[in-house]
Amino acid sequence: GSATHNLSVRGDKGCWCSAAGGLGLSRGGRSPPLRPQTRSRGSRLNIIIIAEGAIDRSGKPISSNYVKDLVVQRLGFDTRVTVLGHVQRGGTPSAFDRVLSSKMGMEAVMALLEATPDTPACVVSLSGNQSVRLPLMECVQVTKDVQKAMDEKRFEEAIQLRGRSFENNWNIYKLLAHQKPSPFSMAILNVGAPAAGMNAAVRSAVRIAICQGHTVYVVSDGFEGLSKGQVREVGWHDVAGWLGRGGSMLGTKRTLPKTCMEKIVENVRKFNIQALLVIGGFEAYEGVLQLVEARGQYEELCIIMCVIPATISNNVPGTDFSLGSDTAVNAAMESCDRIKQSASGTKRRVFIVETMGGYCGYLSTVTGIAVGADAAYVYEDPFTIHDLKANVEHLTDKMKTDIQRGLVLRNEKCHEHYTTEFLYNLYSSEGKGIFDCRINVLGHLQQGGAPTPFDRNYGTKLGVKAVLWMSEKLQEVYRKGETRDGVLWVGRWHRAAPGPRPHGPTEQWWLNLRLMLKMLANYQISLTEYISGTMEHVTRRTLSIEKGF
Repeated sequence: GSATHNLSVRGDKGCWCSAAGGLGLSRGGRSPPLRPQTRSRGSRLNIIIIAEGAIDRSGKPISSNYVKDLVVQRLGFDTRVTVLGHVQRGGTPSAFDRVLSSKMGMEAVMALLEATPDTPACVVSLSGNQSVRLPLMECVQVTKDVQKAMDEKRFEEAIQLRGRSFENNWNIYKLLAHQKPSPFSMAILNVGAPAAGMNAAVRSAVRIAICQGHTVYVVSDGFEGLSKGQVREVGWHDVAGWLGRGGSMLGTKRTLPKTCMEKIVENVRKFNIQALLVIGGFEAYEGVLQLVEARGQYEELCIIMCVIPATISNNVPGTDFSLGSDTAVNAAMESCDRIKQSASGTKRRVFIVETMGGYCGYLSTVTGIAVGADAAYVYEDPFTIHDLKANVEHLTDKMKTDIQRGLVLRNEKCHEHYTTEFLYNLYSSEGKGIFDCRINVLGHLQQGGAPTPFDRNYGTKLGVKAVLWMSEKLQEVYRKGETRDGVLWVGRWHRAAPGPRPHGPTEQWWLNLRLMLKMLANYQISLTEYISGTMEHVTRRTLSIEKGF
């Protein structure tokens, strides 16, 4: 029989929990107060998420029990109500919340130190991945404007005042409502190592493409699968349940197109593929570049192409956040928490933990801040034997305090000669009689299990953005016969520059976090080296909550 479950979430009339939760859960419908439901869908509802402040058009509250009674009476479904309540306050904080609180605390101190008698009161916030300071009075005024718009039933304006990210969440959810006719077809494939959130991106891309009326193909095993003709058409229900699954349901390989270009071209022609969405890491970046460079030789490759960066290494040039990196950081953080617990039980012990990430030290750095590591060695921040000596001396002094444990993180390719085994031997020798040392190589567990809420929502948004852009370009080609730009990298960036450095951008925004890591580990670091946030006015951009580390 059919069953429906009503979920009541906290958040009063803010309803961000309802909007983001519904996007990440993808079950049934949501009833946030900012835009009451105006029509019913013919689909079967499994879970209905209701914000505790949900209201109808006339401003009358919508309770979870009211919705339950309505479903039972009108549809005859067996229905239950669960009020989440204070469970939503959570238990152990996520990696993002740990890094955010550390960064905001640091930024607040810097704001106080830099303040003058004429400096206005400010709110320390985060815009993208950069710290910003917003005038307090402007923030208060926006809050009042939202409430005023709500009281006057101007729901569309209230949604806009909530910020760009909230509006995007809501618009993406609404996009899945209507299907349009279209003569176009597109293919979706995964390339590189598996990353949590890949399936969420595939699912949203498939469904939004179907809503756009396109014929959608999925390719198994990346470019190699495309060369072998492992292509199949998919429908709406074929990707049901993919949102919360980790890894890659399509299968993924690192094979690049140059090894099988002619067969790829043959299958692009055979299936009449007019647009190609590639979801993956650095190999996806390289693979699409090879396809673009081969356009002069094969006219079949003069199609719309788009890349969604998805890798735990977070090393795709031109982007700040890759899909899957948040899940990887949380997986590494949880492992390090258990390791720290072991070290607490066994006094005077130092653990050296090796993380993945290739030449990109993002995982080591952000995980190091989240778990309070004493040091994190990365490729982007060159270190010498003198730095290692200073770290050993620092840990030796630390063992004389009440905190008699140590945690050192090392990126797998941070140094050609100072390997994990070398660090273990060095720390063991220099710490002999003071502390002992152990090694933990986290390995592939960092690819995570189920994706975090951030990666679920992020993958969904990227899939939608990619398909909408591809649809726009397909229409442009259909009308004009040509398009100026047929290749796109979809992602989020603040400051990033593609460059020749091995597997990664030439500039890394998160390197500024390393100063904070050293300060929190009680190293003597000058505050003049820290790049603090700037005062900005409250805009839709600064209100955006699409953030992450």
